[in-house]
Amino acid sequence: MRLLFLFLAFGLGLQAAPDILLIVADDQRPDTIHALGNGVIDTPNLDRLVAVGTSFSRAYAGYPICHVSRAQILTGNPAFKALPQYPAGAIDPKLATLAGTLQKAGYHTCYTGKWHNDGHPKQRGYMTTSGLYSSGGGKGVVQPDMDGRGRPLTGYRGWTFKDADNKAELDKGVGLQPDNSRHMADGAIHALKTAPKDKPLFLHVNFAFPHDPRQWPAGMKDRYEAAKMRLPANFAPRHPFDHGNIEGRDELLLNTPRVESEVREELAIYYAMITDLDAQVGRIFEALPRPEETIIIFTSDQGLALGSHGLLGKQNEYEHSIRSPLIICGPELPKGERSASLVNLSDLFPTLCELAGVEIPATVQSKSLVPLLRHKTERVHEFVTGAFTDTQRMICDERWKYVLYPKAGREQLFDLLSDPDEMQDLSADPAQRKRREELAAKLRGWRQQNGDPNLE
Repeated sequence: MRLLFLFLAFGLGLQAAPDILLIVADDQRPDTIHALGNGVIDTPNLDRLVAVGTSFSRAYAGYPICHVSRAQILTGNPAFKALPQYPAGAIDPKLATLAGTLQKAGYHTCYTGKWHNDGHPKQRGYMTTSGLYSSGGGKGVVQPDMDGRGRPLTGYRGWTFKDADNKAELDKGVGLQPDNSRHMADGAIHALKTAPKDKPLFLHVNFAFPHDPRQWPAGMKDRYEAAKMRLPANFAPRHPFDHGNIEGRDELLLNTPRVESEVREELAIYYAMITDLDAQVGRIFEALPRPEETIIIFTSDQGLALGSHGLLGKQNEYEHSIRSPLIICGPELPKGERSASLVNLSDLFPTLCELAGVEIPATVQSKSLVPLLRHKTERVHEFVTGAFTDTQRMICDERWKYVLYPKAGREQLFDLLSDPDEMQDLSADPAQRKRREELAAKLRGWRQQNGDPNLE
């Protein structure tokens, strides 16, 4: 009954200083929510969120790597400005942070889950942590090198959960374990139960799933049958050129050329990890103390390829990787709506400030999405951009996408209206020369304005 009340209450117009719940998944493709068109995956809690909020189909990460994407969310700035030593991980200390801004406005700010930026959450405006998951603390603990499928255990080696005093909780395992999402939900629920009652709450939950190493969550073994998994429409055995990460760790997780059966197996486990994450999200929803006065946002730091275009990782500018799912709901906000407007994940900072009645800091470059949510405009961005190291730069408007590969000496041009899966590169089409040049010039101008250190 409580969960039903949560999803009905948003329409009642109940308003106080709103609590805020910001949930960020890790590497979740934008096409992995049942209610938004994926008929294979089960995501009942996210589906309910879709029913009571606004779902953005064109939310762009800006930089498809965890720590950089999250730095953009934390500061409301593009990567070149958020990280002075781009693409190194240290956030510019001169920039206001989302949690610090809300804390100064009277919020109790708490962080749960994966911390992949420099320093500690308490150095970025979070007053407390609960269920913190970060590097270090596993020294001397012997970790297996292989998973249950006989594949290398990649990523998060030596990472541990930490208690409120930042001491490792080794009983929860070292590295990315199959029950990782449950422990993070436990931390979030504890934070909700112990938060001060006299302050509004900002709870930021960063999950680590469905990032690799992909493992069946507890009770989810063979939840999805590999042989029945649908390959992406743009599946390919290999990428046609080195896009800047062809030998990167993510791309070496499976054989090249890609074997369909191996990709299907990876997809099956990936879907199971998302379904398990969805269940944990539901547990957090149930524990909300003021559901009718809570702004809830669900997104992911970026997507993932998993066979699309012959790639596995997220380090690319294709829609499956540079975009993220994004759902926003809360008191007096529209329910059950879809928006195809161009938005950035970094826009969440000013959006939450405006919804909470908090002044947006001068250092924030991104734009509030409140005018979109409240139907006061149909556009907040003329275009959005993407970047990865010094090897990829991207710009796209409502229809066209242009990608520049400076190191490879390549370009791509896609008509996202007629070719949403980006299967037909039009960059060499003489009929599109003017369009390509216009987008290239606009991209170069944006790079100059935002201090791209790799501008030729």
